[in-house]
Amino acid sequence: MTLLDRDKWHEILFALKQNKLRTFFTAFGVFWGIFMLIIMLGSGKGLNNGVRQGMGDMATNAMFMWTQSTTLPYKGFPRGRRYNFNNDDTQSLLDNLPDIEYIAPRLQVFGGNENNNVVRGERTASYSIQGDCPDYFLIDPVNLEEGRLINELDIVDKRKVIVIGTRVKDEMFEKNEDPIGEMIRIQGVYFKVIGVHSSKKSDNQAEQENSQIFMPFSTMQQTYNFGNIVGWYSMTAVDGVPASQLLEQAKTLMKSRHSIDPVDDRAIGSFNIEVEYTKMKNLFTGIEALIWFVGVFTLLAGVIGISNIMLVVVKERTKEIGIQRALGATPLEVKSQIVIETVFLTTVAGYIGLTLGVGALELINFGLESSGASGEMFSHPEVNFPTAISALILLVVSGALAGLIPAQRAVSIKPIDALRDE
Repeated sequence: MTLLDRDKWHEILFALKQNKLRTFFTAFGVFWGIFMLIIMLGSGKGLNNGVRQGMGDMATNAMFMWTQSTTLPYKGFPRGRRYNFNNDDTQSLLDNLPDIEYIAPRLQVFGGNENNNVVRGERTASYSIQGDCPDYFLIDPVNLEEGRLINELDIVDKRKVIVIGTRVKDEMFEKNEDPIGEMIRIQGVYFKVIGVHSSKKSDNQAEQENSQIFMPFSTMQQTYNFGNIVGWYSMTAVDGVPASQLLEQAKTLMKSRHSIDPVDDRAIGSFNIEVEYTKMKNLFTGIEALIWFVGVFTLLAGVIGISNIMLVVVKERTKEIGIQRALGATPLEVKSQIVIETVFLTTVAGYIGLTLGVGALELINFGLESSGASGEMFSHPEVNFPTAISALILLVVSGALAGLIPAQRAVSIKPIDALRDE
């Protein structure tokens, strides 16, 4: 038989309609299997999106390094010694470590807990003030809502300019007031607003970043008497170089410059985003594999159910098959009819499950966005196109495999025995 044989398709549909309830429950197993597979895959993706959204666009190979007290005596210096990174360290890192892609020496004053460190007119509030370089915004980007970000001329000229977060703007300015060019006093010193930023992250992290004020790193050093002190470094490695390798090289260089025992691992604090990102990526890969495992076996249970039902159908249609064989139908034609019936039932049920599963994910996504619940832990549950195609291919293959045993049973019936069957 051919796939375009209208008579055969009419015969297949007639056979399926003969027992509608049985057809429904047979198809429901496949429908439920693919529906749950899509829901679980979409939920896993939503969890993944939520965690990634919490990171914003921060470089996945970013690393941070800061000073801590020494824990071992070295070259006449006692343990417990405090020290600071400085501007010369920054140049030394650039000169000696060519694998650095971006490096941002950083400072912070007034972490947001002090009383009213920011003043404009009669409005006062407390915010976190960051001293940064342009490279920082390449390591951990922000959305530029108005104006501009800090540039190299601001650093060189030590300009008293700031980029404020959206929350700072809302609290320090009237609703429709343009903040660009206006002056704000920070701990007694006036700064001009040159830009407004918003966080690319979500939930609590976004709220914290939207309350930050950025000023040129060199300006903070000079204005607030830091001298040449660097609070900590944010860095990224060039492509192909592991962040952990670059971080160890940077630590070794800093230990040498500050007379720290090479084995004193606690003298320099650090945090490697790449390590955490790899752990997170492996976790979600494992979750996705588990979802596929559970979903495929759930689908397999439905497919086995269809195979068993088709065996019953073949038994009930023994005489009909015998007549077809007696009239000249070849074993291949009989087998093809059974397999096509099974594939048709499996594909239709699976397609409905796939469509309703994607629709359910869209409804969940709409509900999350409408309620404002989409955020750091769960966001935009979805199933991408390759996954949907993979599910459809799995359905067709499963349907074909499910029909093989009943089809083989059908062609094994001898015409004379089939005609005698009551």
